[in-house]
Amino acid sequence: MTAIAALILAAGRSSRMRGRDKLLEPVDGTPLLARICAAATQSAATTYVTLPTPDHPRAAVIRDHCQGARPVYVPNAEEGMAASIRAGIGARSREYDAVMILPADMPELTAKDLARVVAQASSTPDQILRATGADGTFGHPVVFPRRYFTALSQLTGDQGARAILKAAQHQGEIIRPVPLPASHALTDLDTPEAWAAWRQARKSTSTE
Repeated sequence: MTAIAALILAAGRSSRMRGRDKLLEPVDGTPLLARICAAATQSAATTYVTLPTPDHPRAAVIRDHCQGARPVYVPNAEEGMAASIRAGIGARSREYDAVMILPADMPELTAKDLARVVAQASSTPDQILRATGADGTFGHPVVFPRRYFTALSQLTGDQGARAILKAAQHQGEIIRPVPLPASHALTDLDTPEAWAAWRQARKSTSTE
């Protein structure tokens, strides 16, 4: 059986939220971070969550709402996404066959979505997988097989794993798409305006 770890990237600064923390924004009465963590723990063998510090409010959310997850503190989180990926890969036990990397700011991802990605990874454990929107646009999460763990642990900067994906494509590797409903794999909310627009659209859809 393929063992897949989930790595939730939650050590960013929410710098575009003008004082608010996007990962603490409520979705159906639950902080977004708790929601994505719960979805991941239902799907993956183990869930790791990168966090800025042990005393950060996000760490309290994990302690209160997602005790099954393993926190990974990233003291140099200001470097960007690569620092979180390095820390998460370094904390992850070597027995895993693949890692599913997902940003924490994606409110439409569900446990069912992540289970679909994990199921596909279990059947094709040596391929890179990437979730897509219903229109085929690549989004998140992305699953990397074990042979990419070393490259992931050596990333730098704020581009995440894009360089690895580009290099894989350049070398002729097929990145297998995993279609998810609507824009579940694409919706990330980084500003108060984006949150307000998303909530309004969601409210309108629920009353139709």
